[in-house]
Amino acid sequence: MTRHAIQPPDVATPKAPYSPVVVSGDHVFTAGQAAFDVNGDLVGSDMASQARRALENLRASLAAAGCGLDDVVKVNAFLADLADFEAYNAVYREFFAAPYPARTTVQAGLPPGMLVEIEAVARRPA
Repeated sequence: MTRHAIQPPDVATPKAPYSPVVVSGDHVFTAGQAAFDVNGDLVGSDMASQARRALENLRASLAAAGCGLDDVVKVNAFLADLADFEAYNAVYREFFAAPYPARTTVQAGLPPGMLVEIEAVARRPA
């Protein structure tokens, strides 16, 4: 099966060698989205603002592949500190509704200042 890479217009172009979105058949895979603006600058200094921006970037990435958040089947979230778990969940509920996608959330060593990174797998609507 082939894969097709997409660079969403409203998401920062990566400096590292990866694609923000890859489509393979009816599956859509996003790279980890963080709280970067379109210029690649980190925005926000608290979990709520960073999670909101990361999820907005995730939504834009999915839209570039013809999907929405309702098409997401799996989310992986990486938090700099699990003490921010409830603040992350509060913002997550603004973007996703029941039945929620499967999800894994772990503490990870993120770059300085980055509090959250979120990736997803979706199925394109028929």
